[in-house]
Amino acid sequence: MISKRILIFVLALMVGLAPQAVMASDNPQESQEQTGDHPEEDGHAGEVGHDDHNEHGEEDGGYDPVATVMHHIADANEFHVWEGVHLPLPCILYAPKDGWTVLMSSGFDHGHTAVDGYVLNHGRVNRVSDSSFPDGEVEVGHINHQVEDGKDVYYVEYNGSEYKLDKPSTLDGGLLGGGITSFYDFSITKNVFTMLLAAILLIFVWTAVARGYKKNDGRAPSGIQSFFEPFFTFIRDEVTIPMIGEQKYERFQPFIMTIFFFVLFCNLLGLIPIFPGSANVTGNLAVTMTLALFTFFITNLNGNKHYWEHTLWMPGIPVWVKPVLSIVEVLGLFIKPFSLMIRLFANISAGHIIILSLIGLIFLFGNNGQNIGGAAAGAVVGGLFTAFMNLIELLVAFLQAFIFAILSASYIGAAVEDGHHEEAHAH
Repeated sequence: MISKRILIFVLALMVGLAPQAVMASDNPQESQEQTGDHPEEDGHAGEVGHDDHNEHGEEDGGYDPVATVMHHIADANEFHVWEGVHLPLPCILYAPKDGWTVLMSSGFDHGHTAVDGYVLNHGRVNRVSDSSFPDGEVEVGHINHQVEDGKDVYYVEYNGSEYKLDKPSTLDGGLLGGGITSFYDFSITKNVFTMLLAAILLIFVWTAVARGYKKNDGRAPSGIQSFFEPFFTFIRDEVTIPMIGEQKYERFQPFIMTIFFFVLFCNLLGLIPIFPGSANVTGNLAVTMTLALFTFFITNLNGNKHYWEHTLWMPGIPVWVKPVLSIVEVLGLFIKPFSLMIRLFANISAGHIIILSLIGLIFLFGNNGQNIGGAAAGAVVGGLFTAFMNLIELLVAFLQAFIFAILSASYIGAAVEDGHHEEAHAH
């Protein structure tokens, strides 16, 4: 029964998270612009992230650590395996007037080809807003960046003319960049691929665990069941029962288990430096925001009379104070999920940035290949610290999953808790 509930929550998580995919690449691009790094000026702005030259942060023969780091923590429509080798991902696009366009990201030829008016701009799919732009596959030139009325605007060159691009289409309404524009983007990006992989692994694992419980009914656990049972009992005995209460914890145990293992699996996959890992899933605000919203809605939709009474009109408090406290409590309803979102995003992103910065010491000490001794020193220093940071990141992967789960459980516990103190006072 527990396994079935967990599978339901996994599917619910994926329904909520998958449409957010294209938000992932917005923030890294904004960061590049804020630091003054505009890769579009080198004539290859349309590529997924950067071309083979710029993927490693090289600009005019030099190593650019900021561009390198921001590229690697950004989302994209393909996996970069090694120099010159990429694994494309599906692009699923829909424009109300023109219908569906489905292709692999390799069809854009790293941004040099437009397909049905769509182009790749720093790993994001944009659409030409001019209806006169030709359909089908056409070769395009540079994607130029301009600032108009304080806003970033992009133009693609075709046959000597420039065509304005719409913003990426996202469900955030422009909060994290983009917004609903002239098309809808359902593409499978690196982050979405990793989330789907994590969901498949979760379904596989807990289906096997459920079979183990049936097979070993009344006997000691064995196999994969024996490996995951300590996790289950730990979450139950140290998180859900203490935070929610022994009488009500079973109702929310599947959600807490799912949120813990989903975050954990995404964190662990992000530590794998090559395909199918390397995606910075939980270091993306759109993903952590959606996870936090799950906690927000589950908490407040299950809030009892006692919870809402103490939120909106606290008993035993002078009437003239109640409006002020009510405002504070209502703000707290939104601050709690916001803190969940920021905490997970900041910790995971910081770990990736530190590791990439340490690896960059090889190129900085080596002066871009001009100093072999410096490169060797950078390899030793960066390698040792990177190995240490990977161990720390492994701990952080578990710790952040646990913190997200225990805080979610505490918020839910506060919403469903009975008013024991008021009842005792009344008697």
